[in-house]
Amino acid sequence: MNIIDIVAKQARIYPKDPVIVEVKPVSGTREEIRWADFEERTSRLASGLLKKGVRKGDKVFLLGKNSARWLEVYFAILKTGAWATPLNFRFTDDDIRFCAKTAEPVGFFFDEEYAGRIGNLRGELSSVKFYVCIGAEGASGMEAMEDVLKSGSYGSSNVALEDEDECALYFTSGTTGTPKPVLIQQKSIMCTAITEATNHNLKHEDHFLMMPPMYHVAIGHMFGMIAAGGCSVLLTEQISPRFMVETIAKERISVVFLLVPWAMDLLEAFDKGELKIKDYDLGSWRLTHMGAQPIPPSLVKRLKAYFPQMEYDTNYGLSESMGPGPIHLGMENERKVGAIGKPAIMWDGKIVNEKGEDVKQGEVGEVVLKGAGVMKAYYKNPELTASIVKDGWLHTGDLGRVDEEGFIYLVDRKKDLIISGGENIYPVEVEEVILKHPKVHDVAVIGIPHERLVEVACAVIAPLEGETLTEEEIRAYCDQNLPRYKRPYRIIFDQVPRNPTGKIEKPKLREKYAKGS
Repeated sequence: MNIIDIVAKQARIYPKDPVIVEVKPVSGTREEIRWADFEERTSRLASGLLKKGVRKGDKVFLLGKNSARWLEVYFAILKTGAWATPLNFRFTDDDIRFCAKTAEPVGFFFDEEYAGRIGNLRGELSSVKFYVCIGAEGASGMEAMEDVLKSGSYGSSNVALEDEDECALYFTSGTTGTPKPVLIQQKSIMCTAITEATNHNLKHEDHFLMMPPMYHVAIGHMFGMIAAGGCSVLLTEQISPRFMVETIAKERISVVFLLVPWAMDLLEAFDKGELKIKDYDLGSWRLTHMGAQPIPPSLVKRLKAYFPQMEYDTNYGLSESMGPGPIHLGMENERKVGAIGKPAIMWDGKIVNEKGEDVKQGEVGEVVLKGAGVMKAYYKNPELTASIVKDGWLHTGDLGRVDEEGFIYLVDRKKDLIISGGENIYPVEVEEVILKHPKVHDVAVIGIPHERLVEVACAVIAPLEGETLTEEEIRAYCDQNLPRYKRPYRIIFDQVPRNPTGKIEKPKLREKYAKGS
């Protein structure tokens, strides 16, 4: 059984219930799509694609921001047996050229706002046979999605799909360099759907607030809702604390996934009194889960102070594991906040040394994962694939340790480890301490060169809006709360760059501050 089978089943069981609600708070519009309509529209669009010559194993690009139409295109591509290949809408033209050279797509769907750019690139993308503008109206000289949908027929897009079939190609977010093409199979998507649904006890009655970009494997959160027959509410146009709480109240949201920056902004709005909980009916909100980077325990504690009855969970995953949930904390384990948790129902996970051997309890090693959700390969790169998937175990590049109860804690990325005078400094640990300072909004710790110690810690700190924060204050605070070797050697006040999935873009900070230091 695959995710396409699940959609057909839910459309049969819950035909008139919503599967997607798209909320545009700036323009004040709302669109609701029912399961039966979603099944019919995606089937007709898939049929239209088959008529255009799309075949199993072809690649189809999808460039756009979160929307109901984006989701319809994604699932229609899956129904043809082709590979859905979402692109980061922040990609440059050079990035798109690189992705096209790698994937050789036969088709290209895009939001109207990108029509000019795609029109200029058409002559260079030799493999692309057709271009389709997402939405009702096509861009000048280009076909409209609705016309492709109308050309298809309901029930004629039945392509045999097997668990081992490749079905999606995701280009990683690129925080560590050139985006890598991660090849995903049908079984990986189903593994993610089952993992999400079981990790968070999802039910048909649940409404999930979907805010992360869907071109990323964060779409895995939605797969869990599809498996449960629930409804995903897309908050588009703009994400702000006010729009978040208004949507939660109006749409009776029960489950919310927050990236660290969103949680920080929300809590800051509560702290300043810009938002007051008493002004909104948030009684439906039962669960918040977070992930995509190490989650500061202090942040969770602040959230729970405002919502003491709310359940909380931490997710851990990566693009190569088809997204969220291979390891999770579990709502029943809130006492262990700070850990990423234990392997989920469809997964195994452990900590190993450089030789791939299990380390002792408490020792730091690399987090490795095993399960049906592991990618098939880095597309067209068997050498890189072999370096990260060994004997079925996905080597994540994340450093961790396990405690006496079997809970795994992230320590840091292998590439982010700072070795100063022979001492290991894990930036995440330093960041967690500095984040507790009452005037700090965000922080990133990187290594910068040092003549004698080889490398030292540098803290890039974004103060809370309206607060005055001095280097002397931070140094005095670190003197009280960090051992000498972990204290930042250099302190810089600047914005902390984060990518759309909330991860700190440390390569940008190293480029800015570490070179020539």
